[in-house]
Amino acid sequence: MKRVSIQDLNATLSTAVAEAEAGATILVTRHGEPVAKIGPAASAHVHRGPAVGTGRLQPAVRRSTKGRYLEVLDEDRRDDR
Repeated sequence: MKRVSIQDLNATLSTAVAEAEAGATILVTRHGEPVAKIGPAASAHVHRGPAVGTGRLQPAVRRSTKGRYLEVLDEDRRDDR
């Protein structure tokens, strides 16, 4: 857990908020003593992992499906109607 003084937090608030939004928890201190925590807001519908925004997208399928994924998508769409 990252520790930051109130003075440093005041100078870098937007950075701290961005880190908290990405999932980090920041311990705010005054004279070296913990006084508050800043963390991500709980959201019931969205889960953001710790690696959000840190890399490239990875394919869900490692090998070629030779077009079969289109059949699966088509079947899924037909089920919703």
